[in-house]
Amino acid sequence: MSRWTIDEPTTLDFDGVVALRATLIAGSVSVLASDERPSIMVGDVEGPPLVVTHDAGMLTITHERLWEGVLSWLRTQRCRATVTVTVPRDCPVTLNLVSADAVVTGTTARTSIKSASGDVTLDGVAGAVDANTVSGAVEAQGLDGTVSFTSVSGDLSLAGGSLDRLAARAVSGRVAADIALGGGGRVDVNTVSGEVALRVPESAGARVTLNSAAGRIETSFALEEQEGLVARTRAGEIGDGSGRLSVHTVSGAITLLGRADDASEITTPRMEK
Repeated sequence: MSRWTIDEPTTLDFDGVVALRATLIAGSVSVLASDERPSIMVGDVEGPPLVVTHDAGMLTITHERLWEGVLSWLRTQRCRATVTVTVPRDCPVTLNLVSADAVVTGTTARTSIKSASGDVTLDGVAGAVDANTVSGAVEAQGLDGTVSFTSVSGDLSLAGGSLDRLAARAVSGRVAADIALGGGGRVDVNTVSGEVALRVPESAGARVTLNSAAGRIETSFALEEQEGLVARTRAGEIGDGSGRLSVHTVSGAITLLGRADDASEITTPRMEK
């Protein structure tokens, strides 16, 4: 096992990386998929130094005396670093963040992210994405695979790409997605007060259920409206009905729109502030 303690700007190269695990309190971490030799570039380090280990292909990045660093950051906000890592495209990535922001681009293996308040940006990521935040936002474009998102007040915004499955749960966080669904794809979104805005191709096939106890429901698809004792529902089948699209909220508003299959511009649907 190789081990480095880093307290100043440093660049390291590695013979091979089969998995990356990074824990960062504050600052930023960028993970870039590349066909070049794996490397790590550490910018400014404030507070406890970083510890980097490389063992049997597993690359690990964390703060020395991690919990002391957390306490120091809570008291003085002095525990941060700027890190850029290049890894192979098929490298699984695990990020544990407190307030640090993260960017991940071009990876094709599993990406797992846990964040308290740090924001996350994903670009051209394929495979399974698992993101859990407290208040941090997740923004992504060009995803291909599956997405699981859980948050308290953080927002999820997806633009472009094709998903086999989207599972999102939030309390007050908002969910906005403009995506294509793979054949038999599934979307399940649940919020308490968070607004949900989805846009899919007009030719998408799915069994649709939109349900809100107190929020408004709007859709451009021809769905049957049902009034219950405590909730209203819009439901029906679009296209060949091969997939599933289900949205449930307590007081959040729901918007489901269709777009032309050949639409050249894809953006996340606008949500009211």
